Amino acid sequence: MNGSIRGQNLLTLNDLSREALVEVLDTAESFVEVNRRTIKKVPALKGRVVASLFFEESTRTRLSFETAAKRLSADVLSLAVASSSVKKGESLRDTIATIDALGIDAVVMRHQSSGAAMQVSRYVPQVRVINAGDGLHQHPTQGLLDAFTVRQVLSERAGTSGVETGAELFDGLKVLIVGDIRHSRVARSDIAAYSALGCQVRVAAPGTLLPSDIENWPVQVVNDYDEALEWADVVALLRLQRERGSGSFVPSLGEFTQTFGLTLARAKRLRPTTLIMHPGPMNRGVEIDSRVADLPSAVVERQVANGVPIRMAVLYLTVAGTNEGVS
Repeated sequence: MNGSIRGQNLLTLNDLSREALVEVLDTAESFVEVNRRTIKKVPALKGRVVASLFFEESTRTRLSFETAAKRLSADVLSLAVASSSVKKGESLRDTIATIDALGIDAVVMRHQSSGAAMQVSRYVPQVRVINAGDGLHQHPTQGLLDAFTVRQVLSERAGTSGVETGAELFDGLKVLIVGDIRHSRVARSDIAAYSALGCQVRVAAPGTLLPSDIENWPVQVVNDYDEALEWADVVALLRLQRERGSGSFVPSLGEFTQTFGLTLARAKRLRPTTLIMHPGPMNRGVEIDSRVADLPSAVVERQVANGVPIRMAVLYLTVAGTNEGVS
């Protein structure tokens, strides 16, 4: 287990220790304050260059990474894949070599192929590589911001700061992840984060949307979804990954909603304190009823907002290699 991401790549959460995860959350806490300032900028990465390479479409992740880099005073190079030489058949290796020749310090990359970020880290070992989502593999910063959001809300309820509580609020926390586990890199990163932090994690999904090796994961598969909703402190819903073929794994969207959607009737089984989460974009009326998505216990908008401080923390720790002098 890695004790810190300082000066390292961030490709997966699977090999990060509890201490390493808490370090990122604590660093993000300091950047929350920066994002509340009138001038939302610190010179932490002034003179550094961050390349944003998204080979898959993205709104939330791309915008929050680029916003995070700019608020750290880094220069940002953004590759528009649709108008780049990739469309002419240029290989990933040659694309990275071209970007590297411009003198970059970090690459934030999303790619449709699992393992692409790892491959890039081998091409340019002197550059910090941050995985913004690779195929069905991992989405590390989503797992981090989800854990950060949970800690933030629970800390506020307890009247403390997240830094004061560290990881204690996660001990024994009951997390239920629902939906398309099979195709979800978010599920994989969330499970890695929550498990390392000390949570109990259960998953609920149709059998066709569970990975074939689920018995090797640090989770329990629930047999009774409704009962699991009553058990959970956090319910994390996943989008059906229709662009990855998940639609062919369920008879119909209506049947999925009926059996595993968080309908208004099912939401009444939740305790008032249970958090409802979703990485977005939401398929309202499929995995979550639109009225449930707008309940006070739903923290989806807060998850989006927390993407910036978490990604500021990740860029800062990986590129600057230190957690000192944030302000």
